[in-house]
Amino acid sequence: MRFMVLVPGGPESEGGEPRPPEELEAMAKYNEDLLKAGVMLAGDGLLPRSAGARVRFEGGKRTVLDGPFTEAKELIAGYWIWECASREEAIEWLKRAPFDGGVEIELRLLDA
Repeated sequence: MRFMVLVPGGPESEGGEPRPPEELEAMAKYNEDLLKAGVMLAGDGLLPRSAGARVRFEGGKRTVLDGPFTEAKELIAGYWIWECASREEAIEWLKRAPFDGGVEIELRLLDA
């Protein structure tokens, strides 16, 4: 089963502020554990929304909107693609992620 794990963003990720070295080290170790276990297929952080664009589809018309996008209520700062035997296994891996401070991470099933 493949899962997408969506890492939420916030003012720090949108402002391009670097993470403290100890947080980066903890995340690097966690990613290494995921890779060694054969769980992580892909993963990366995302640049701020100001570097992005959206395309609005209305009939045959296509309108390009440059970022940042003020109407976004929830931000995504990064993602992982994992392969796990079950939802329960993916949840157990996610529970080990080095996050704190009330962060909620979304785990979505890509395929069974």
